[in-house]
Amino acid sequence: EEPAQVSTTDLFAHKRVALFGVPGAFTPVCSTKHVPSFLKNLGALRSAGVDTVACVSVNDPFVMEAWAESLGAKGKVMFLADPEGAFTRLVGLETDLSVAGLGKRSKRYSMFVVN
Repeated sequence: EEPAQVSTTDLFAHKRVALFGVPGAFTPVCSTKHVPSFLKNLGALRSAGVDTVACVSVNDPFVMEAWAESLGAKGKVMFLADPEGAFTRLVGLETDLSVAGLGKRSKRYSMFVVN
């Protein structure tokens, strides 16, 4: 089954979105600290009026789906693949992690988008 495309319009239109970016799926810190901290705080985010919590990474959609499942986050946090880094570059948050064998990836960040 082909992964669904999600446009920024669909993601942000008339919503309050907590979006966070990480360098890579299944990487140690992202898997043990970043995603779990958003899962732990989902209730507080929802109480604050957040409609969607989403994680984006420069990975393919199949990896992102498997990562969400492995963390028990499927259906709680939206996992978005940015396979070529287009969104990451657009928001100016690309970093070169070639020295660590990862190539061009996303910096760690979070943003709160109200549209």
